Amino acid sequence: MPSSGDWKIPPAAQPKAEGYKFDLERALSAVVGLRAEVPADATTAETLGTERAGHGVVIRESGIVLTIGYLITEAETVWLRTADGRVVPGHALAFDHETGFGLVQALARLDLPALPLGRSSDLLVGEHAVLAAAGGRQRAVSARIVARQEFAGYWEYLLDDAIFTAPAHPSWGGTALINAAGELVGIGSLHLEQRRDPDTVFHVNMIVPTDLLSPVLGDLLTQGRPNRPPRPWLGVYATELDDKLVVVGVASGSPAQRADLRPGDELLTVADAPVTTLAELFRRIWSLGPAGVEVPVTVMRDGRMLALRAASGDRMRFLRTPRLH
Repeated sequence: MPSSGDWKIPPAAQPKAEGYKFDLERALSAVVGLRAEVPADATTAETLGTERAGHGVVIRESGIVLTIGYLITEAETVWLRTADGRVVPGHALAFDHETGFGLVQALARLDLPALPLGRSSDLLVGEHAVLAAAGGRQRAVSARIVARQEFAGYWEYLLDDAIFTAPAHPSWGGTALINAAGELVGIGSLHLEQRRDPDTVFHVNMIVPTDLLSPVLGDLLTQGRPNRPPRPWLGVYATELDDKLVVVGVASGSPAQRADLRPGDELLTVADAPVTTLAELFRRIWSLGPAGVEVPVTVMRDGRMLALRAASGDRMRFLRTPRLH
């Protein structure tokens, strides 16, 4: 696994060890570098790439590493790098599309402490926390919780209570959000730009709360996915544009493509219910039943209203299952 470079967080933005009641250096040593290789013909290769890099957090001393799922989706090769430079092979053990979490099993001893899981629901806006990449204090940001709110991602992803932090971490994927007690309360997912006014852009990280992990962790460890009926998935990529919900793409071979949904279509209704936001769209689709349910969609295309029907699928069935190496 190649070196991740010599970049550092500016000293003024780094956490100071004396500012915390827990052993900061020990906690940061639980964060590891992660690299994954994905076959070129994998479903996600075109959108996420075949070589992915980020971070993960040791949550069990047996070598279970929690990360953000897009780093390891369909990965056949995974490598973990410790803060002292050791490189250990890993296996992409589990992925949960609903939460966005992924698990990696280290295939050799990591000999690292495990970060305990805290209650992310206790985090309040305005509180301070540490957002850490692999590499110790020099790659950690002293962050503040700037918002807790709903987040809808165009890839049929919805969090009711996402965590947003600032200043933004420059290497956010799989970072550890650590609270004042030294507990893991979130995993870094995205870097976003928020515009407060036409002239001011505010950079934040979106964090997936670890409270979402506890109910599914046992299933992920034993089955690789949650033991619940999968949500219906269409493979439609949409965006909110000028108070309209517009299709910007469809996944190749997806239910949306087979139903003839096309880029440029304005989404009007799902099962006769109007949809004007991504959150409304996803909740309406998911309310119809489990994967396999038919999803009636009305769209406006070139000034004509069209009624389409999509036979939804289980998203996981469209992905490669990683082989243990």
